[in-house]
Amino acid sequence: MSHVMNTYARLPVAFVRGQGVWLYDEAGKQYLDALAGIAVNTLGYAHPRLVRALTEQIGRVIHTSNLFQIPLQEQAADRIAAITGLDEVFFCNSGLEANEAAIKVARKYGHERGIAEPAIIVMEKAFHGRSLATLSATGSRKVQAGFEPLVQGFVRVPLNDLEAVRQVAERNKNVVAVFVEPIQGEGGINVSRLEYLRGLKEICDRNEWLFMSDEVQCGLGRTGKWFVYQHAGIQPDVVPLAKGLGSGVPVGACVVGGRAKGVFKPGNHGSTFGGNPLAMCAVVTTLDTMKEEDLLANALKVGDAIREGLVAALAGQAGVVEARGMGMMIGVELDRPCGDIVKTALARGLLVNVTADSVIRLLPPLVMSEVEGRQVVERLAPIVREFLEQSPVPAATRAAAAR
Repeated sequence: MSHVMNTYARLPVAFVRGQGVWLYDEAGKQYLDALAGIAVNTLGYAHPRLVRALTEQIGRVIHTSNLFQIPLQEQAADRIAAITGLDEVFFCNSGLEANEAAIKVARKYGHERGIAEPAIIVMEKAFHGRSLATLSATGSRKVQAGFEPLVQGFVRVPLNDLEAVRQVAERNKNVVAVFVEPIQGEGGINVSRLEYLRGLKEICDRNEWLFMSDEVQCGLGRTGKWFVYQHAGIQPDVVPLAKGLGSGVPVGACVVGGRAKGVFKPGNHGSTFGGNPLAMCAVVTTLDTMKEEDLLANALKVGDAIREGLVAALAGQAGVVEARGMGMMIGVELDRPCGDIVKTALARGLLVNVTADSVIRLLPPLVMSEVEGRQVVERLAPIVREFLEQSPVPAATRAAAAR
């Protein structure tokens, strides 16, 4: 009997080693990884440059403390400032911590402007984390249920609806920020329209709100640019990062500039482990390798090949709603719950997952090649077809067809 707390419905497989985009279980079976530890393993597995850098760093020093200067942290911050276009970086250990820091920045910004109870606009179906503040910001009752009372100060609107934001702006003078995932990951790969992001930025500028872009899952090159907001040609005030930032070493960052620059001062926020030398070595090595191997261009090329391949392979298949996404962040929505596909794919040596009950989510390592991308399509498309042909058509779909 395991003493690990039962908080995950784990799949019955344990991986013991990896190479590139391939994983191997205890029996030696090979799996093609199209999930990357949920958008974490940017450089795949056992990337020689990352292995060497981390090994050398472990031999020098893993942790000192933020009570002292950490040169690697300054190097990592410089690199993040360069790719985000922002000015200050706070390092933490996870996405929820980065988002928690963003919420604190927004509240402090509001207090400095004389607003006693600052409010933040958030989106339906968003996911920002599982701490009490970030699950309150999250647009999922399933995540929130059983943890009430929720943290106050969040105003929820639909994604891609500028008019809803304008109405809030007119009637709620406590709003200090808009907090958006430009591509909602857990919510089902829901993509913000670029004109919507530009419109949000205009509203923020007009009202002197912070524009906060949660790029924890969708950022760091996954869409073919470093960040989704760069596709829209805008500059946020706050950008939380994590997941792929350290290629598997736990690290998060809350990056600020614009109206948010200088809001946090000594004593306002902290983290024991945040910015430790091992994590910073992972950040520096990951970002440098991404640049040298041109992984942003690769993400766009291979991601488009996967998405277009799935569209072609599933054309005319009843039950497929849409294949959508940007770069290597892809969702295939079906018209019925499809969690069973995960186990079928696992049995056939492919790692994917299902989010929002009916969306197959693909988040491959950014080092995946076009050949390996085609293999993802070749393995997944037949599984989807078989599932749809064998599983019952949902009652709502039958009713719509009857009308």
